[in-house]
Amino acid sequence: MSDQGWFGPDSVAWRLHSDATMLVAAMRALMVQALEPRAMAGVAQHSDYQRDPWGRLDRTVRFILNTTYGDSDTAEAAVGTVRKIHEHVRGIDPTTGRAYSAGDPDLLLWIHAVEVHSVVHCYRRYGGGLSDTDADRYVVEMGRVAQELGLPAAMTPASMGELRHYLDGMDGSLQITPAARSALRTILVPPLPLALTLLRPLALIPTTAAIATLPAVARRLYGLPWFPPATPPLRAGVFALTRVLNFVVPEAPEVRAARARTRAA
Repeated sequence: MSDQGWFGPDSVAWRLHSDATMLVAAMRALMVQALEPRAMAGVAQHSDYQRDPWGRLDRTVRFILNTTYGDSDTAEAAVGTVRKIHEHVRGIDPTTGRAYSAGDPDLLLWIHAVEVHSVVHCYRRYGGGLSDTDADRYVVEMGRVAQELGLPAAMTPASMGELRHYLDGMDGSLQITPAARSALRTILVPPLPLALTLLRPLALIPTTAAIATLPAVARRLYGLPWFPPATPPLRAGVFALTRVLNFVVPEAPEVRAARARTRAA
């Protein structure tokens, strides 16, 4: 039998992670994650995201694709690489004065929970229907990756209800720091090669879609107003765009390889 990796073709992860709404989810997740001061300090002090945001995005995408669609060896290698990097990510957050470490279970949980919630929320908003049962299945599936990265099983959410409960309890811990403001500027106005500057207006579509899905606490801290009557037309427009992108944009090599293994099996 062919090695289908950690999830396989019947998983919710295979369905969601190949959808164009992942771009919106990634932007939303980054905006929210940056509001945890220690998590943002780790990124600001140990990452080249400002100099090379597209390279950082590509590495994140490759990790998601390899752990979702790769065979077991590929998934384990991807996790091993990240864990090795995390060993050196530690320091002091200048805003709170508190120490941080990328291997801290509290920070691993924060990054994991925001990412999983963003993927589900943005898919439901702009991609299509997702039942509560499948949403819970996705939470459990992604828990496998989080635990491989070092999150204790006892701390890993096992349903959307547990995930929301945790995130609601974090509202009082979030802050807008100088590093978070800098990250927001990079997300809203990413550097583009000269040849692609004419495409900058198109980048406003996923960015606006991400802002529209931000939780109220994030929008308040960032000072990003939103006009609620704009939500329905934006939702319809982004839904149409993501359906077209799913049709015209070729699948990633990792996804094609996974589907080929499935056919072979």
